[in-house]
Amino acid sequence: MLPVGAILPLGIPAVHAAERTVRLSYQRSSTLLTVLKAKGTLDERLKPLGFAPSWHLFTSVLEPMNAGAVDLHADVADAVPIFTQSAEAPLTFYAREVGAPSAEAIIVPAESPIRTIADLRGRTVGVSRGSGCHFILAAALKNAGLTFADIKPAYLQAPEGLAAFGQGSLDAWVIWDPFLAIAQAKRPVRVLADATGLSSYHRYYLANDRFVAENPRVVAVVYDALQDAGRWVKAEPDAAVALLAPIWGDLAPDIVATVNRRRTYAVTPVVRAELGEQQAIADTFHEAKLIPRKLDATAVKIWQPAPERG
Repeated sequence: MLPVGAILPLGIPAVHAAERTVRLSYQRSSTLLTVLKAKGTLDERLKPLGFAPSWHLFTSVLEPMNAGAVDLHADVADAVPIFTQSAEAPLTFYAREVGAPSAEAIIVPAESPIRTIADLRGRTVGVSRGSGCHFILAAALKNAGLTFADIKPAYLQAPEGLAAFGQGSLDAWVIWDPFLAIAQAKRPVRVLADATGLSSYHRYYLANDRFVAENPRVVAVVYDALQDAGRWVKAEPDAAVALLAPIWGDLAPDIVATVNRRRTYAVTPVVRAELGEQQAIADTFHEAKLIPRKLDATAVKIWQPAPERG
């Protein structure tokens, strides 16, 4: 048996520890994660740490987040973490994409007689349960003196909603980019309201508590890569469109460009003192009986990058 530290003779390869897998999920609106996957950025940057990424595409993100199906979860709209907190999912916030309220909206066909949120009374409104748009709808209804009992909610995942809206099965649809931009390109629509004044539409990145505690260097690498990807999309808009259009289902370049213009892609640390809007979302959901108990939305675990030395 070789003593510890012994040097193997030339020609005999050293035995390396097998690479560990870090599981990442993403959804169609996860622009920055999609960029990292397509460019192989994390394959390169995680290798020195002994990790390799595996990617998992989800249409519905809430259930996988509650179940801890992956290590690092898809970025989600501001409302989603309220549902995961309500479910007591062991998740840690590790990054925020600065909000873009025009990137989600309540829309109707241009020829619709519906002109205001109040006109939604008795109408069929498509929305994805547990999404940021779920909150936008709840808040808009509240401002108009309505509740969910006054409309006919149709709970559909985004691809299903796109099909239903196109077929005329919905009177209105509450949706986010890129599906919002796709719907606007397919037919003339009217925006009843976007998130302006209701929500900043920050997007949050969350990870399983245990993974963050055991692998903070991996989280730091992913955080830095997300920042770099956001800067790249804004600095190289044509290249970003060329990369994303085929991945998003051969979308027309102008649709992808619209999405990328509306989103900020500015990735920043999560700061507890800046989670006041999350509390407003939680209170609205509790009042609308969408979550069973009141929450302190600021009482969450947060990972932050090491401060930069200047």
